Amino acid sequence: MKDFLLVFRNDASAAPQGSPEEMQAWTKRWMDWVGGIAAQNKLADRGNRLVAEGKVVRPGKLVTDGPYTEIKESIGGYTLIKAASLEEAVSLAEGCPILLVGGNVEVRQINPM
Repeated sequence: MKDFLLVFRNDASAAPQGSPEEMQAWTKRWMDWVGGIAAQNKLADRGNRLVAEGKVVRPGKLVTDGPYTEIKESIGGYTLIKAASLEEAVSLAEGCPILLVGGNVEVRQINPM
C-alpha cells in the first residue's frame, strides 16, 4: 500500500451554510465518507480542516499574508489515505462530499524520504 494525500479545495463563498440541522447533516456526510474509507482499512489519518488565515514565507525571510483572497479557490483541509495505486486513491476521492458543492480533491502520492 502507498500513502496518498487528499487536498480539499473549494470556493469559501460556496461552502454550505444553513440551519444547525443542515450543518449536522453536512458533517455526517463527511464522517460517513471518511468512515467508509476507514472501514476498508485505508485511512491513514483523517486530517483536519484549515482556517482561512495564514502566512506565506518566501526566500529572504519575506513573510506575507496568505492565502491570497484574490484566488477564488482555497485549501479547506486534507486527509491521508492508503491505496494500492493512484487510480484506487482517485476512486476513494470520488465519493468526497466537497464535490457536491463545486469543490475538488487533489490526489497526490506521498514520496517517503
